[in-house]
Amino acid sequence: MRRQPLAPDTLDATDRALLNRLQDGFPLTSHPFAEIGAEMDLAEDDVINRVSRLRELGAITRFGPFLDAAAMGGAFCLCAIAVPSDRFDEVMTLVNAHPEVAHNYERVHRLNMWFVLACDQPSQINKVADRIEAETGLTVLRFPKLKEFFIGFRVTA
Repeated sequence: MRRQPLAPDTLDATDRALLNRLQDGFPLTSHPFAEIGAEMDLAEDDVINRVSRLRELGAITRFGPFLDAAAMGGAFCLCAIAVPSDRFDEVMTLVNAHPEVAHNYERVHRLNMWFVLACDQPSQINKVADRIEAETGLTVLRFPKLKEFFIGFRVTA
């Protein structure tokens, strides 16, 4: 996982335009990358290769749908851990190995690792958090969602 900023010249104008376009919605068609490519005057393979490269570089951490686990009967929970700096990469690898971890961020704070658990059943939240505690030897603080707010987060590339 890349935790350092990319060099300013890593992304070209087409990469940036593609990142901006992908944040505006993804076509639900049999060839969505071809459709985006047609909009941007790119070949389907070029769009796919650029998305793969952006992922490999760490410009994007994942590419896929964001599913609402709660709407499907599951649950989300924001979690935090105070990780000793010399163990951060080790703990990050252990945490990220769980398929229930939706995303994981480093913060400059005593609680320096924050991640979201997304489980198909609410009862699984504590089970997964308990497993992470057992694997890491660290306390996982749990901040369950009490109310949902939609803020429409978008980053201009």
